[in-house]
Amino acid sequence: QVQLVESGGGLVQAGGSLRLSCSASGRTFTTYNMGWFRQAPGKEREFVAGISWDGFRTYYADSLKGRFTISRDNAKNTLYLQMNSLKPEDTAVYYCAADSRRPGPDIRDYWGQGTQVTVSS
Repeated sequence: QVQLVESGGGLVQAGGSLRLSCSASGRTFTTYNMGWFRQAPGKEREFVAGISWDGFRTYYADSLKGRFTISRDNAKNTLYLQMNSLKPEDTAVYYCAADSRRPGPDIRDYWGQGTQVTVSS
């Protein structure tokens, strides 16, 4: 089992950048595929980005390619999401997730509590 805690959210102006972090508990972080999802008010949760347990494979929502970058530091048990050129439509609660088997958009086993990202116009 793994516990996930997100941080790094906040208020940013359009065009700005933020880096989200997700700290994972336990010593088995390296066995999990990891991902970021987001949920905007009134909308369903959607996949943002994913990364394999070894960091060699990454997955992105087509609409976010080029602006968002997912990475992980297995030595620090931490997942990151670098978000650049932010737009008001990126406003959402961002969730970190882990899965021991499924990659990318299919990640579903464990979830963090979320961190709010608000992009002002």
